[in-house]
Amino acid sequence: MSKIGKQEIQITPGVKVSQVSGVFTVVGPKGTLTKNFRDDIVITITDKIITLLPKRNDKFSKSLWGTYASHIKNMIEGVEKPYSKKLILEGVGFKSEIKGKEFHFALGFSHPVVVKIPDTITATADKNNITITGADKELVGSFSASIRALKKPEPYKGKGMRYEGEVIRRKQGKKTA
Repeated sequence: MSKIGKQEIQITPGVKVSQVSGVFTVVGPKGTLTKNFRDDIVITITDKIITLLPKRNDKFSKSLWGTYASHIKNMIEGVEKPYSKKLILEGVGFKSEIKGKEFHFALGFSHPVVVKIPDTITATADKNNITITGADKELVGSFSASIRALKKPEPYKGKGMRYEGEVIRRKQGKKTA
């Protein structure tokens, strides 16, 4: 039995939820999210409550039960209050700026790095602080992870891109005689 899947999901005022042939749609003040769900889980939508139950009693259906419940909760929260991730770029000469719908990074390579920003995400770059916000939690997390992967923080001086609040384990450098 799934602890998360058994819980009823509350639909907050101002959010509209609908399901048509496996496509689950959530409409709120901050945007619209849609997601395809398999028919292994029965999703029941009443006035203010969503309940989920597996069709079969096999391992695969049980594993989807809690996952789908988490996805639905995240969709409802995202259309109310967008998710955000903050990245910090540290290092001499490392710069980030936004031109149109693209990030332009100077990361110590021989060339500038250009990354296109997805349409549903808004991003800001103030000096070396980058903020990524959007209604889709999965898209915000994957986009911020792909940006962080451009220049991961190194353990000796801590230069690179890291999440706000992330602790970088530092190593001791070479010892001199």
